[in-house]
Amino acid sequence: MRDYYEILGVPKTASTEDIKKSFRQLALKYHPDRNPDNKEENEKKFKEIAEAYEILSDQEKRAGYDRFGHEGLKGFTSRGFTGFEDIFETFQDVFSGNSIFDGFFGGTQRGHRNRPSGTHLRVEITISFKEAATGTNKTITLKRNEICAACSGRGAKGKDAIIACSTCHGHGVIIQGQGFFSIQSTCPRCQGQGEMIKTPCSVCQGTGRVRKEKEITVKIPAGIEDGTRMRITREGEPSRDGSVRGDLYCDIFVAPDQVFERHGNDLIYELPVSFTQATFGTEVNIPTLDGPVSLKIISGTKSGEIITVKKHGLPDIHSHHKGNLLVRVIIETPAGISSEQEKILKEFAKTEDYSTINVPRKIR
Repeated sequence: MRDYYEILGVPKTASTEDIKKSFRQLALKYHPDRNPDNKEENEKKFKEIAEAYEILSDQEKRAGYDRFGHEGLKGFTSRGFTGFEDIFETFQDVFSGNSIFDGFFGGTQRGHRNRPSGTHLRVEITISFKEAATGTNKTITLKRNEICAACSGRGAKGKDAIIACSTCHGHGVIIQGQGFFSIQSTCPRCQGQGEMIKTPCSVCQGTGRVRKEKEITVKIPAGIEDGTRMRITREGEPSRDGSVRGDLYCDIFVAPDQVFERHGNDLIYELPVSFTQATFGTEVNIPTLDGPVSLKIISGTKSGEIITVKKHGLPDIHSHHKGNLLVRVIIETPAGISSEQEKILKEFAKTEDYSTINVPRKIR
């Protein structure tokens, strides 16, 4: 994975303001709408700089990254940006007040942000380790409140079924006291709506909402990590007036694998070999995500030694690059041996020089 400081083009000593400034400049440079001829590639770069800014703009995440690199971010969950509009909404404070960005991202979207959106929803999706490696589409069935079609969300049976509130006389507020000491408060009877339902809708019972099932296909990218939260915009519940939906948050959980252990985009596989195989060398077949491959064990291989099989790890979620498969060789001691084997080993033991074996070694 690329260095986040390198992605933003700033030194490790950069201030928060310098990081924000660089993020804005790069966001403008790589915005897909500004580069229509290479939109897909620039959108990837746009997501990459957004991820870098997400880490370096957060003091806690930045401290972990500065100390341990990408390994220092394992306790944090990535936002998992779905597109440039998602990025703009997440970091709106960075872009606000800039007419250039307003033109790119559209005034309609910003106008929507000034209206109360509908309720956000959250689901959990569990996928297999193989699905995380290759990417997958998951169709989920979601139960959510929808605007009642019979009454268009008003909750009343026809237009004549809505009357002005008799307490606030249609104003939605009541005023108590007189002159300088008057107090204005929300009408307790109509809850500030200024109107009351005389005859409720028979379909939604006056709520303006009905419960419905909705099937949604979630595209999960290859290389996604356990615990990643994805946001699907406008797939939550509708707002009161039906103009702006909330978002759907998908928490992705990856089932552990029985063979491989994941470390970032690299995979670790423990390969048991016998004493003689490690001593004389051998060639064995090992499993990978792409099928078995042949691996050469050179003579004199020590227990715990790592052999790197390049590009057989997991794909990076933001690029086409793949991690490596790290094969850890484990020399197994036989639990039981035959009398003939015991005789041979005793003869071998007589030839060993223990003075070179039992020497304290520096811990690596």
